[in-house]
Amino acid sequence: MSVADFSQIRRSEHLPARIATQIGREITEGRIAPGEKLPTEHLLAKTFGVSRSVIREAIAQLRNEGLVETRQGVGAFATESERRQSLRIEQGDLTDRDTFRNLYQLRMPLEIEAAGLAALHHTAQDMTRLDEALAQMTGAEKWTEHGIVADLAFHRALAAGTQNEYFLLFIGFIAERISLAINAARAKAVLEEIVEVTIAEHVAIRDAVASRDPAGAREAMRRHLTQAARRLDLTLESF
Repeated sequence: MSVADFSQIRRSEHLPARIATQIGREITEGRIAPGEKLPTEHLLAKTFGVSRSVIREAIAQLRNEGLVETRQGVGAFATESERRQSLRIEQGDLTDRDTFRNLYQLRMPLEIEAAGLAALHHTAQDMTRLDEALAQMTGAEKWTEHGIVADLAFHRALAAGTQNEYFLLFIGFIAERISLAINAARAKAVLEEIVEVTIAEHVAIRDAVASRDPAGAREAMRRHLTQAARRLDLTLESF
């Protein structure tokens, strides 16, 4: 993948990001008032013509950006203006290769440590979520954009398995933006090779976490992220 290929990231922006941008604009421009409840996942999915899993990823992005709060069993609400603590990186910034590389460098230590902590602290529910995401990644839609949504869900589930909400916050935010480049890479590389190799890397992470092997989980995540960087033609320092 050449440097010029990063110009594709904006054009390759996938469904959850596009939907999050539209809903976020409704919030920031006041058409959804602070404190107002958002429509249900079902209604949003019908409105946008997408699956509920895509809507869940969009809401997760908005939550990471501080624009939405979710309440268990109640729904999602626009955050009150004075309470918004927004963590934002403009999508256009990621067309700059150095900016993207800097973000990827931040991702490496966070996700490697998250894998180790998830191996130690995950619950049965966390493993169920990991396995559900992996099943989606390996299913019939693995060649489509839904495979990328499932990839994101896997990394979010792993972060949740740390039992540390800050890992979920920051990894969720970073993984969302990294996925834009994953989408761009898929457009250029041999799709079958990329998907099958990526699935194998995720299976290795899952198995180490399930075995409660923190060293193995960290090493499996390190290998995955290093190989993913190479597929994006990124050169990172070894550590």
